[in-house]
Amino acid sequence: MHLEKFSYDNQIVKQFAIATVVFGIVGMLVGLLIAIQLYIPALNLGIPYTTFGRIRPLHTNAVIFAFVGNMIFAGVYYSLQRVCKARMWNDFLSQFHFWGWQTIIVLAAVTLPLGITTSKEYAELEWPIDLMIAVVWLSFGANMFGTIIKRREKHMYVAIWFYIATFVTVTVLHVVNSIEIPVSLIKSYPIYAGVQDALVQWWYGHNAVAFFLTTPYLGMMYYFLPKAANRPVYSYRLSILHFWSLIFLYIWAGPHHLLYSALPDWAQSLGTVFSIMLIAPSWGGMINGLLTLRGAWDRVRDNPVLKFMVVGVTAYGMATFEGPMLSLKSVNAISHFTDWTIAHVHVGALGWNGMMSFGILYWLIPKMWGTELYSRKMANVHFWLTTLGIVFYAVPMYWAGIAQALMWKQFTDLGVLQYPNFLETTIQIIPMYIIRSIGGLIYFAGLFLLVYNLMMTSKMGKFIKNEDAEAAPLQYEKDSLKPGMIHRWLEKRPVKFAILSTIAILIGGLIEIIPTYLVKSNIPTISSVKPYSPLELEGRDIYIREGCVSCHSQLVRPFRSETERYGEYSKAGEFVYDHPFLWGSKRTGPDLMRIGGKYSNMWHYLHMEDPTTMSPGSIMPKYPWLISNKLNTNDTETKISVMRTLGVPYDEGYEKYALADLNKQAGEIANDLINNGIPADADTEIIALIAYLQRMGTDIKGKVTEGK
Repeated sequence: MHLEKFSYDNQIVKQFAIATVVFGIVGMLVGLLIAIQLYIPALNLGIPYTTFGRIRPLHTNAVIFAFVGNMIFAGVYYSLQRVCKARMWNDFLSQFHFWGWQTIIVLAAVTLPLGITTSKEYAELEWPIDLMIAVVWLSFGANMFGTIIKRREKHMYVAIWFYIATFVTVTVLHVVNSIEIPVSLIKSYPIYAGVQDALVQWWYGHNAVAFFLTTPYLGMMYYFLPKAANRPVYSYRLSILHFWSLIFLYIWAGPHHLLYSALPDWAQSLGTVFSIMLIAPSWGGMINGLLTLRGAWDRVRDNPVLKFMVVGVTAYGMATFEGPMLSLKSVNAISHFTDWTIAHVHVGALGWNGMMSFGILYWLIPKMWGTELYSRKMANVHFWLTTLGIVFYAVPMYWAGIAQALMWKQFTDLGVLQYPNFLETTIQIIPMYIIRSIGGLIYFAGLFLLVYNLMMTSKMGKFIKNEDAEAAPLQYEKDSLKPGMIHRWLEKRPVKFAILSTIAILIGGLIEIIPTYLVKSNIPTISSVKPYSPLELEGRDIYIREGCVSCHSQLVRPFRSETERYGEYSKAGEFVYDHPFLWGSKRTGPDLMRIGGKYSNMWHYLHMEDPTTMSPGSIMPKYPWLISNKLNTNDTETKISVMRTLGVPYDEGYEKYALADLNKQAGEIANDLINNGIPADADTEIIALIAYLQRMGTDIKGKVTEGK
């Protein structure tokens, strides 16, 4: 048979691999910094750009999209060429993808500390960068599908199935979640409000975990683990079952992030049910991975690549068991808003993504440089540092989460809260925060062993930029569907495969999201809920800019412990003008849903200037710049106009009078502060933030008070 000669493009793999390591160090360094800020808030050095609320999304974006993202692309570009027996379809698109992705990362690193954010978790970047992401992502998809179509292998290997599902799903998620109306080049409002926005956001957020942190890594697991173990995949049939059931079920599970919220009960129940069902395909994948090592377990003892991969796959199994357990309402009532969730996330990120990434890099770099790994001993030390780091990170976070949740719910014999002051519960878990940061430091230190080991490995060999290969051309043949051979038939047809995958992932999202828009009873309106005043709207945008949502929720759940602590539980109709919703996902500080009117303007002013003056022992950073920064009202009129376009009932032409109303309300707050001895300026940002804080939750709170 005639063999065609060609070469694999290793240059693009090398670029993404280097970017993986560089941004892994950056992302984890920022993570370590914010971990320490939780008990030494002054570590921000009084600079707005290094404050917890602003750089927490920098940490999550850097780890997810820079570290993990670059690793995905390195792994996909390496494995896809080999399983297709073809060079990438277009070298220009490969380079465009690489440099475009790095540009997006740099823009994220600049804009997020500046406070340019949408506040939506894992989708904080503003609309111009969203557009760039779409263009760069589509270039990757075009290159991937071009390569698959020109392949020399008849059947698509299982890794390609996961790559296809990743591409189509992330495309859908990014487009739907990013629909927003620009106010300016650096500001936009989402078209969704309140409950709908929450549902879309967590449909996106959960599936960003599923289809960015999971499915591409499963594809890489199916390629690199058998290569490293020199064993075939354990079960082809289990792969089929694993793939289709996973991508169909995963998309439904997003609402489990919103249990006990104002989301309709039916949607919450769907999220729980499908989360439980997810255990089966998730563990099917884990078992398929681990049993691939059958007959090779003895090599795990001294092979660092296999060690990293085995623990990585095991961490995947742990995280995908714990996730469904956390979606049980009785468990979620304790775990949600606590550090338990942080522990769960990091077992997945540090264990599954981190361990797999390190194992792949230790296998990949020697191959591309045509040599052996410089030091197995050093890689083994890195493995143990990584493992210990995860243990020291996760265990105290589990402890902190459970302890704090129980303290939140503890009543005395007299029937009152035992710890009515939220800060009491925070101070108790600070030792856990310290231990967590030590765990992060151990994990972070291991990265430098990886860097040194891989650099020395590259020096021992010579980089093979274009790796020569040869394979027989693909012979096209007509075949028909036969019972028992349907999937084999489908594996020859990438376009049909992609269409079926798209249908599978669309069903759950459509069934969950569309009714919340079409069935009015899902979001009952409340007549007393009014739009924000112009000053409150500006204050809300400052709240978003400073990342307050990273530490404070705005959602009182219907538990006695929460209504006693915060007030009336949250209703869906209270959020109908919230673009975006700000329910949050973690309570490092107390919930703020009903804070309006609870404290005086003076209290808020002094609290923002130095939180410890009002709350001794507080771990909240100071915000002195809010007192000196002048409020920017250049876009106020446009904001009112955009909000009206989104359905917020401002009167036609109100934007022309908005600034007058804004100045009037600001003057009233400033005068109140002056009367209390504080020389406040009405045109500063602190005044707008106070206006927003004093408004929060008062639309129905006032009526309840009247009723009493």
